[in-house]
Amino acid sequence: MLEDCVVFLIGKAHQRVYQISKAGLQRHGVTPVQYALLHLLWEKDGQPGAELGERLRLDSATITGLLDRLTHSELVERRPDSRDRRMNRIYITEKGRTLEKKLKKEMEDINRMILADFTQEEANVLKDMLSRLGLQ
Repeated sequence: MLEDCVVFLIGKAHQRVYQISKAGLQRHGVTPVQYALLHLLWEKDGQPGAELGERLRLDSATITGLLDRLTHSELVERRPDSRDRRMNRIYITEKGRTLEKKLKKEMEDINRMILADFTQEEANVLKDMLSRLGLQ
């Protein structure tokens, strides 16, 4: 039975969560993956692009395109590393900083909406299982 297939269930859950998060973040001009990258920079600015790609589990072509779009939107900027000019570090711009509070609030609301049908214990178990599955 298809409803017993874990791959199918995770795929459908991903579609729903992605649609909800995309709609909420789109109001602010960013996508879910752009939000994730900005969040990493709000935590620690000036990270190498390759390191950001590793943390988001994106290949180099994908992280390059993502950074290109965020640079074009003037939310981040690339600067050569002072010790290794072959490497760029990524910095959040003032425009990117002004979005931090709004985007974090939006994502909190999205998470709350997605987890509304779960008890706190169920939500914690779900997050733990998804982390184990996705971060291996």
